[in-house]
Amino acid sequence: MAIDTDDFSVKLRERGVDRDSRQILISNLRDSEQASDLSEPPNCEGFGRIRHFRRATAVGWPENPLPIDPARRWLGLGQLDVLRAQVFQNAVCNWRCWYCYVDFPLLSGNSERSSMLSAAELLDLKDADPDPPAVLDLSGGQPDLVPEWVVWVAEEVDRRGVGERTYLWSDDNLSNDYFWTRLDPSERAVLASRPGYGKVCCFKGFDDRSFAFNTDAKPELFGRQFELFARLLSDTDIDLYAYATFTSPHAERIEQEVAEFVDRLQQIDPKLPLRLIPLRVEGFTPAKGRMGPEHETALRVQDEAAAAWLSELSTRFSAAEREMPIDEVELRHG
Repeated sequence: MAIDTDDFSVKLRERGVDRDSRQILISNLRDSEQASDLSEPPNCEGFGRIRHFRRATAVGWPENPLPIDPARRWLGLGQLDVLRAQVFQNAVCNWRCWYCYVDFPLLSGNSERSSMLSAAELLDLKDADPDPPAVLDLSGGQPDLVPEWVVWVAEEVDRRGVGERTYLWSDDNLSNDYFWTRLDPSERAVLASRPGYGKVCCFKGFDDRSFAFNTDAKPELFGRQFELFARLLSDTDIDLYAYATFTSPHAERIEQEVAEFVDRLQQIDPKLPLRLIPLRVEGFTPAKGRMGPEHETALRVQDEAAAAWLSELSTRFSAAEREMPIDEVELRHG
């Protein structure tokens, strides 16, 4: 049975945030399956991890400049191919993507695997590291189930006077409208035009069938992803980017399906495909126990979809447009 996303979101939010104490439920990664895939052991007393974002990807896939390019621009750095970031993960997510690199118990609001922490406590943990990165990645989970988190961290960064030396990055699976319904106007304003902050939104598939297969959510919510991205673009000046995962058990009509996916992106903004990076799904340890034959097929299909994506972009954009740094591609806000 498919997840009832809206009902599940309400329940998880109740576990995931305490507005009165301004605390967020943060996963502890110690003794997790995820920890076995990390290049460094969890840090920040188990509540964090160091991630190395790498520009290079698999053969046949586009490079991934996120969040490398927007971060280095804000921090005044030169050319980078690897970027260190301090990652924290909130402990609730309303979808169950089979390929997720996180243990499912770390997505359910399980108090035995997580703790309530404030923005100040998180930054204290980060700054206690001998070599704290200048990039702070608020991941999950689904951070936008508790959109206060990014607001409170941004406010704490400003309170400490380190805004110009900190790049803030957050994820969103485009599943809910809590940015508008759970934040008041003054909270939204903290992020709506904030420099030094980037938000990446992940499209979970290239059509409704691949979306439902990937997330265990109802297929009609694939369309909601486009609606929410369009609303973010029209209502805010947030520096928006996008990911997409192309895993699907169905390979028929793949060129047409990918072309229609690009059509829908361009209905939001003609240049949006240039701000989207396809992510190649890998076999992370937590995902291996969830996989069956159709998932193995999906890992192969994603390569076909990536080839279709690159072909489609080559017909719609010039070489100069495709080679433009991703953070210099301008979208139309408002």
